Amino acid sequence: MASKTKNNLVIVESPAKAKTITKYLGPGYEVVASMGHVRDLPKSKLGVDVEHDFAVDYQPIKGKEEIISDLKKSARKSDKVFLATDPDREGEAISWHLKEMLELPDDRTFRVTFNEITRKVVNESIAAPRQLDMDLVDAQQARRVLDRVVGYQISPLLWRKIRRGLSAGRVQSVATRLVCEREEEIRAFVPQEYWSLDADLERVRPNMGRFTAGFYGKEKKQELHSEEEVNAVMSEVKAGTFTVTGVKRQDKTRNPAPPFTTSTLQQEASRKLGMAPRRTMAIAQQLYEGVDITGEGTVGLITYMRTDSLRLSDEAVDAAKQFILGRYGKDYYPPETRRYKTKSGAQDAHEAIRPSSVELVPENIKKDLTAEQFRLYKLIWSRFLACQMASAIYDSVTIEAASAGYRFRANHTALKFAGYTAVYVEGKDEEEELHQSPLPDLKEGEPLELKGLKPEQHFTQPPARYTEASLIKALEEKGIGRPSTYAPTISTIEGREYVVKEGKYLRTTPLGEVVTGLMKDKFPDIVDYAFTAQMEENLDGVENGKENWKALLRRFYEDFSQELERAESDLDGERIKVPDEVSEEICPLCGRNLVFKSGRFGRFLACPGWPECGYTQPIVVEMPGKCPKCGGRILKKTSKRGYPYYGCEFNVVREGNPHAKCDFMTWDVPTADVCAACGKTLFKRSGRGARKPFCANPDCPEFLPEDQRGYYKKKTAGEGENTAAPAEGTPTEEKPAGKKTTAKKPAAKKMPVKKAAEKKPTAKKAPAKKAAEKKPAAQKPAARRSAAKKPAEET
Repeated sequence: MASKTKNNLVIVESPAKAKTITKYLGPGYEVVASMGHVRDLPKSKLGVDVEHDFAVDYQPIKGKEEIISDLKKSARKSDKVFLATDPDREGEAISWHLKEMLELPDDRTFRVTFNEITRKVVNESIAAPRQLDMDLVDAQQARRVLDRVVGYQISPLLWRKIRRGLSAGRVQSVATRLVCEREEEIRAFVPQEYWSLDADLERVRPNMGRFTAGFYGKEKKQELHSEEEVNAVMSEVKAGTFTVTGVKRQDKTRNPAPPFTTSTLQQEASRKLGMAPRRTMAIAQQLYEGVDITGEGTVGLITYMRTDSLRLSDEAVDAAKQFILGRYGKDYYPPETRRYKTKSGAQDAHEAIRPSSVELVPENIKKDLTAEQFRLYKLIWSRFLACQMASAIYDSVTIEAASAGYRFRANHTALKFAGYTAVYVEGKDEEEELHQSPLPDLKEGEPLELKGLKPEQHFTQPPARYTEASLIKALEEKGIGRPSTYAPTISTIEGREYVVKEGKYLRTTPLGEVVTGLMKDKFPDIVDYAFTAQMEENLDGVENGKENWKALLRRFYEDFSQELERAESDLDGERIKVPDEVSEEICPLCGRNLVFKSGRFGRFLACPGWPECGYTQPIVVEMPGKCPKCGGRILKKTSKRGYPYYGCEFNVVREGNPHAKCDFMTWDVPTADVCAACGKTLFKRSGRGARKPFCANPDCPEFLPEDQRGYYKKKTAGEGENTAAPAEGTPTEEKPAGKKTTAKKPAAKKMPVKKAAEKKPTAKKAPAKKAAEKKPAAQKPAARRSAAKKPAEET
């Protein structure tokens, strides 16, 4: 245990972290929070003097004067000051800024880090402090200055030549290029025809086993490219007889995935939980800093979440072993303890992400966690435990049958021993094919009877668009960015509207393509994959003490300044137009295709016929199924309070709209299934988890009334309910099941989209009393609020 003196000050970054550490250190220590950075480069100017060897003008952050004053008072009356910010480059830099701002002497200032916030680790770290690592500080300064120079010198050029509010950066511009080039691949893709041929086979003895085998080829695997090739094979096969030519049985072993790094945690949370990378990191930060657990007090539940290491401490590995043996038995623990090798180039400064105590089983502390905290903690806990468990064993059977020299194969795999899958199964970006039913017990040489041949035409598919998970994976594989940059990078390119998220996929916008084209033409180094990856390695070299940070900046700026001068000269007087992105939605007033527009509050659809036609509407998503009233498409929309609802495409309640002919709207989610009784689309209640589908057709005998679907029933006027008419175009504003009545108001970006849909569609001046019929937002310049006074830089 650390010896506790009378006046010791510990400075951390957040109040939650301060609360947890206070409990562990006791009365001899005062633990306070700096609330993140206390000083930084100024927002209103570059803040870096490139003419004088990159002299940096750090200034106190506006609004933190009181925090800085309080920290100075506490530091003056303390015998020792422990700087306990996060254990990474940025945390080291925050500690250095604190030391400089508070004018702390070297002999009273100590640096401590906590890979996990537990009593044992906190006290051990306080007992063994160190001095500030200036190599880490310089690495962070180099990154900060580099991103500031790129952002503040390219962004104004983008503002002048394309549109205000844009930005460029070392990582965000490369990420946007990846998405753009994937879109180019998809557009250039030419589908190739191919055919599959399945044989429906049965034992000669009836009712003794029937199965389907797929065409393989003759001596080696053969592709069928046309109907003529398929017909030729079919004619030969039908003329011959099928015989079992081989039966192969074997056990296949599948090993568990390694523990989480920052990148893999973000990918898996996106795939399994539908959680955006930025949200994943925010929830992980809460779990790291501490949560109040009944009977335990405030506990840090996981280790530090910004890491690219797969290393695990011996203590953690041994605790996992004892837990597995005690809960699952010795068969579920491997013969040798699993160790995972960190990839080359990783910083390996911290352990992999794991629970601080494997004994804190997610289900046992569920009541103390929010829904998001529980789901993410369970994911981390399960992945860690599984990575130390025995492999899963599958019984694999392959049957090969032949006729006329052509071979057909059937495969089946069944789980024989669960192993680590008893705890955790890794998610996939794309769905895997389902295995067929178990195969009959056949012997080699056994005759088979052909019951039928099923040829099917296919076409090759273009590469899939990136998801947030697969984009992070691509960035990591190319060595672009580091654990702390993935989440803010994706948030930035979505916020700038260089890419948009459709479902789970990221699609580039015309704006993103125009900006990327300019960057590739005028600043090839900034968007070059190899150059960006090399720069990351150079920054790691600064951290390791092998590279001087200002020498690195000088080398970079020498070429960059020349590219900047050439770009300014080449684009002098030129303005680049961003083409409208045309949608498939039709304006109900004039028949034109609506186009995507951007306003202060985000994207919406508008008629390109302005000023003759001022029609606008929110961006809608087409859902599976058909309207049970008229058979039209079902569209997903957002109510004025931010809740999703679903309505018929012909339900556009607007003044002068001749197509408003269907009033179908519902809170319930349409499915791809149809009712067996009436053939209409089935719906299910909104919310997570398995929901039983029901029929919403009132003329169907299987119809489920609305008051039996689990939603709050709207009170009648006699029961004191406010009887004011609901907004046009939305269902009565009841809250869906599972939503608390005290729920916070949804994010602001959803609200204006609905407001845009409620504005008057004509160019005539509206009466002042009708606030919902004001002039549409599309008439105003589409500049974003962020485009106010300063250029943007790399996040």
